[in-house]
Amino acid sequence: MTNHALTNLALTTDTIGSGGGAAGSEPLADSNDDRERLARAGLSRVVEPGDLAALKAFDGMSALEIWDRLQRKSRGLERWSTRLAEVDPQGDLERAAAAGARFVIPGDEEWPDAVDVLADAGQLTRRAGAPFGLWVRGRANLRAALKQSASIVGARACSSYGDHVAAELSAGLADTGVTVVSGGAFGIDAAAHRGALAASGLTIAVLACGVDVSYPKSNSALLSRIAEDGLVVAELPPGCSPTKLRFLARNRLIAAATQGTVVIEAAIRSGALNTAGWAEQCGRAVLAVPGPITSRMSAGSHLLVRERNALLATSVADIVEAISPFGAHLTEPPRAPQTLADTLAPDLQRTLDAVPVHHPAPATRIAVTAGLDLPTTQQSLESLAAHALITQTPTGWRLPPPTPLA
Repeated sequence: MTNHALTNLALTTDTIGSGGGAAGSEPLADSNDDRERLARAGLSRVVEPGDLAALKAFDGMSALEIWDRLQRKSRGLERWSTRLAEVDPQGDLERAAAAGARFVIPGDEEWPDAVDVLADAGQLTRRAGAPFGLWVRGRANLRAALKQSASIVGARACSSYGDHVAAELSAGLADTGVTVVSGGAFGIDAAAHRGALAASGLTIAVLACGVDVSYPKSNSALLSRIAEDGLVVAELPPGCSPTKLRFLARNRLIAAATQGTVVIEAAIRSGALNTAGWAEQCGRAVLAVPGPITSRMSAGSHLLVRERNALLATSVADIVEAISPFGAHLTEPPRAPQTLADTLAPDLQRTLDAVPVHHPAPATRIAVTAGLDLPTTQQSLESLAAHALITQTPTGWRLPPPTPLA
């Protein structure tokens, strides 16, 4: 089956995709591209995502060289032989096409160069390395969609606060043209996707299984909607199921593909913190949304700020500033609205502070309270009255009564 797949190179882009968006119908002109795509498709099934042993064994080799050595059952590669006998890359490409998906590889117009940083980003939780390719379901162009993007991640068992914040921030990001990337899971992930969709924005779900597999099953309708209006992406070929290590490997893709990762509600032991760790490894911005200090689900977010130099995210503007080029979209620190009293000269301010609220006082009494001479106090009182900041009565000066509520 595998040898047949390697020799049958008469594939069209409708079957294997050319990386330029949705699959087309023109035949590929370069058979070397066919061979490269088939090799990478086969490797995506044979080699587990982020497999450290594979990185060591295949160091310095191209995808075609790795595939050829596996086909020849070269010594030292027995670790991957159990899967090799049943691998059919051409069949996987056809299965993907039947599901409305395509296989995007390095060199394709649609390939997101940002993930290439994983080749040099080191190791985390026994995972490392760049993917051989990405299986993509949806009409949008993956590279263009990720040009300005942020990942929103957090707890599966999130609180109503976390759900609300994730949806609101994601909708706000979508309104500004930022693509929202998450993992398609329960909790914060689902809220982030829904928020972006509600704002008619673009969202991408990066899965730890095949793009034709709905996991969790209760999110099937959401994932279908994402595939219709956004993109569903996976490193694993069609039909693959998720495992714990595959989730950890998936996290590195989410972090590398975007310009920044925002953590909303994460316990101390959380996959979201793993994604934040990968963002740090990849040189991406890491942000954390604060929560109640009594909430266990916010402990991880607070840890990121306190010990790992994460940026505090309290608004869409905070996130946009962090993921934008240096000096662009800078935010102003929050300030209370300035009132007329804030602009008063020092003598006027001291006089105003000395004017009573309820019982009018004469200028002499106000001068003593303010610590000013009488002429200065009298002049200040007249100036304050001209600005309607105080009121004169037959018995002295006082602040004006509060305006009644409508």
